[in-house]
Amino acid sequence: MRRLGIHSFVWTNGQTQEGLEMALEKSAEHGFRMIEFAYLRPERFNLDRLATKAQALGVEIVVTMGLPADADVSSDDKAVVAKGTAMLADAVRTVRDIGGIRLGGILYSMHGKYQKMPTQTGWMNSAGAIAATAEVAKDSGVQIVLEVVNRFESNLLNTTAQGLKFLHDTGRDDVFLHLDTFHMNIEEASPAAAIRMAGDKLAYFHFNENYRGYLGTGTIDFPSIFDALVAIGFHNRDIVFESFSKAIVDEGLSLACGIWRDTWDDNNPLAAHARLFIEQRWQEALLRAEVNAQP
Repeated sequence: MRRLGIHSFVWTNGQTQEGLEMALEKSAEHGFRMIEFAYLRPERFNLDRLATKAQALGVEIVVTMGLPADADVSSDDKAVVAKGTAMLADAVRTVRDIGGIRLGGILYSMHGKYQKMPTQTGWMNSAGAIAATAEVAKDSGVQIVLEVVNRFESNLLNTTAQGLKFLHDTGRDDVFLHLDTFHMNIEEASPAAAIRMAGDKLAYFHFNENYRGYLGTGTIDFPSIFDALVAIGFHNRDIVFESFSKAIVDEGLSLACGIWRDTWDDNNPLAAHARLFIEQRWQEALLRAEVNAQP
């Protein structure tokens, strides 16, 4: 496992410079070597200060986002697609400027519940926009990962199979998938099989409980998840703990993701538990793999 990270919304609602810097400090304090920021807007924050602090703390930065309706690259409207493509290019440059290594999330559509079915034209518009974004990212040293999410947060990529087809349709070999146990628990018949299907195209992974609270206290079958990640050699790729509670997250994300209640109220024990849970379960999965490989 290369790096274990944590989402900044465990620490802050992401609305202030001070909050983001505190999130960096708390992540490092708890032994996380990566942080995921959301919707990082350069006009609102001092990116140089964030980059300097992250480097001093030894914490890598990933940025994730979703698109608004008026910049939905899966639209049939060319002007809307153009706006979204420009927004994605700007986001790549922001990740570059903050010294980040990856841009992920719902880059391929609006983040929210749709009131209509996707279209083939919209699918191909989105694939073209992501291909253009990947070209910008290639020149910026930023990796592009697409988060496959549940039906209430996008109408385009809800399963790993859809995600793999979409990657093919971009015509790029440098765009990857980002899977999340919360979303897979809703959409995949077998999350473990989906991970194995993704294989080398899976570059980034979120650990979530089914209700976004403490890992291991809900219904997610974590042993099978860890076994599948070990089976595809994911120990050389990055994983992040993500958990949302109304106590922390901003109103926009609460509305988009349906965060209507407090799933926890103290982030320090939550973060400490998550790190220990992931590290212990990872070692257990490695041991199972070793035992099962013996003749």
